[in-house]
Amino acid sequence: AAHGSSPNSVKIMVSVLVVVIFCTLLYCVYCWRWRKRNAVRRTQNENMRPLSRSISELPLMDLASIDAATGNFARANKLGEGGFGPVYRGVMACGAEIAVKRLSVRSLQGAAEFRNEVELIAKLQHRNLVRLLGWCAEHGEKLLVYEYLPNGSLDAFLFDTSKGVELDWNSRHNIIIGIARGLLYLHEDSLLKVIHRDLKPSNVLLDNKMNPKISDFGLARIFKDECNGVNTGRVVGT
Repeated sequence: AAHGSSPNSVKIMVSVLVVVIFCTLLYCVYCWRWRKRNAVRRTQNENMRPLSRSISELPLMDLASIDAATGNFARANKLGEGGFGPVYRGVMACGAEIAVKRLSVRSLQGAAEFRNEVELIAKLQHRNLVRLLGWCAEHGEKLLVYEYLPNGSLDAFLFDTSKGVELDWNSRHNIIIGIARGLLYLHEDSLLKVIHRDLKPSNVLLDNKMNPKISDFGLARIFKDECNGVNTGRVVGT
């Protein structure tokens, strides 16, 4: 009986060893993912620290009011999603409609774009640029609050045959002129000389009168007054 129990003991020992190794591997994977997630959050927090000093003129909005406006970021209020993260429609307590960009917690690039967009748009004001109403960095959330433009983006009209009929040649001409005015302001007339670097139909929004407004300045670059171009070092944008 003692001789017969030896193989069973070996099987039990091997089984226990396999379980221990498996649990150890799971623990190591968990620790690696936890450290990686914390590194992402640290990077985002470091990128956010100087914001309050550089954009003191832009309202800092509280998370509770944005949660209430968007119905706690309800799926029904989701307008779309980009590289930055999802965008939601909301209605403030005063009745004003807003569009809220919500930074994806997984996006390292999004944190840099968030900071870039807030710092840039806070200093840019033009009728053909989308208006940033405020921002929020609270409880791990990074949010940009814009004016809501009911007609959405230009690409929805250009690439949808049913909507495309709404764009007669006069409307198309006005949209082209509006985009050109916005670019002229960025390149020549604003306090900062700015290259957008990601201009495309999905980044041109239309108000209720079909006036165009350039949006999404996450990849934009500032260049010096005496320069007429910038070497960016890597391929970006569309």
